Amino acid sequence: METVFLGAAIILTLLILASLYRVVGGPTVLDRIVGVNVVGAKTTVLLLLIGLLYRDVAMFVDIALAYALLNFIATLGATKFFLRRRSVRLEDEQAPSKEVP
Repeated sequence: METVFLGAAIILTLLILASLYRVVGGPTVLDRIVGVNVVGAKTTVLLLLIGLLYRDVAMFVDIALAYALLNFIATLGATKFFLRRRSVRLEDEQAPSKEVP
């Protein structure tokens, strides 16, 4: 059973690395915020899998819950900050500019 948990943890780590592509190369700020939220959710599950592998789930559940709450609050804070700043655009930030001939 440990090999199943270890395999799931390795696959989840690879998915976290794939999600980091959206965080780094996201076209808008909102895409980056959602990417960070997805990485945080996957990290929470990864913490629980590590707890199962070490056979000490109780300690890792506490850490995972605290991490999930911090991730949620940080996502809300970042979203509220960028919406109040009015710098969040739903279109691409690198949209081609219109050139005047």
